[in-house]
Amino acid sequence: MTRFRVSLHVTPRRGLLDPQGKAVTDALHTLGFAAVRDVHVGRHIVVELDAADRPAAEREARRMCAKLLANPVTEDFEIAAVEGGAA
Repeated sequence: MTRFRVSLHVTPRRGLLDPQGKAVTDALHTLGFAAVRDVHVGRHIVVELDAADRPAAEREARRMCAKLLANPVTEDFEIAAVEGGAA
C-alpha cells in the first residue's frame, strides 16, 4: 500500500441557491470588482489514504464523496489532485 493525498472540491450545484456565493459576489461588487459575475462558495477537502495505486486512491475518494463528503442532491464534487505514490 502507498500513501496518497487527494484534494477534493465540493461546490453547490449550478442553478441552486448559494447564499454565501451571492453575499461574496455582492461584497466584491461593493469593493469595486465589477467584472465578477458569479461566485460559488464550497469546500476544499484533503484526504490522506492508503491505496494500491493512483486509480484505486481516486476510486476511494469518489466513493467517499458519494457516501459522505458531498450531498448528491445539492452539491457537485471534483477530484482536484491525487499526489503520492509512483509517478
